[in-house]
Amino acid sequence: MEAFLNENFPGAIAFGVLGGPEWRTEIVQLATGYETRNARWADSRRRYDAATGIRSLDDLKAVVALFEKARGRLYGFRLRDPFDHSTAPGTAAPGVFDQSLGSGDGTAARFPLIKTYGSGVLAYSRDIRLPVTGTVRVALDGIEQSEGTDFQVEEATGDIVFNLAPATDSVLTGGFLFDVPVRFDTDRLDLSLTHFEAGDIPSIPLIEIRL
Repeated sequence: MEAFLNENFPGAIAFGVLGGPEWRTEIVQLATGYETRNARWADSRRRYDAATGIRSLDDLKAVVALFEKARGRLYGFRLRDPFDHSTAPGTAAPGVFDQSLGSGDGTAARFPLIKTYGSGVLAYSRDIRLPVTGTVRVALDGIEQSEGTDFQVEEATGDIVFNLAPATDSVLTGGFLFDVPVRFDTDRLDLSLTHFEAGDIPSIPLIEIRL
C-alpha cells in the first residue's frame, strides 16, 4: 500500500462526517427529447466533509495532527464510514451468511472480500480492501472456518487466503466490518479560534482512494 498510513481517522469525528458515494454519469440530450446516459466510472467513489464531526477543540487538534502526518493530500488513511461499514443489515453484527464471496474450483485459494448492493443482474459488487482486523467471518458450505487455522486475511490486499483450496462447487460466504481508504482532498487547512468558538468550522474534505 504505497503512500498509505494504516491508521484510522479519529472515530468520534468520523461518526459525524457528512458524505457518501458518488458516480460519474455522462448525459447527452437528444434532439428528439430523449437522452442517453453513459457511466464514466466502473465503481463509485466516496467523498466526505469531516468538519461536521468536529465537536471540540481537541477534535480539531486531532484532525490537524493527522493532516500534518499525512502531509496534506500525500498519504491515505482509514475512515470508518458511519453509514456503511458492515456487511450485516441494520445494526446486527456481521455473520457468515451476509455476503456471497464466490465458489471453489479446487484450485483457487484466494478470494477477494466484496459487498454487494441490491440483487439481480444490476446488483453492484464493491471490492473491500480494508476489513477490520478480527471481524472477518467466513463459511464454506455453511460451516464456519477459523481465521489463522483455515484461512488468513492478507493485510496488503484484504483478500482471504485459504490454507487449502476450497473444493469444486463449494459455496463461500462471509461477513465483516470494514473501513474506507481516504485522503485529505486539500493541502491547506484554514483554522481560526474565533470561527471555531462561533461554531463556524471550515470544510475538511476527504476523498476515497484506490489501493
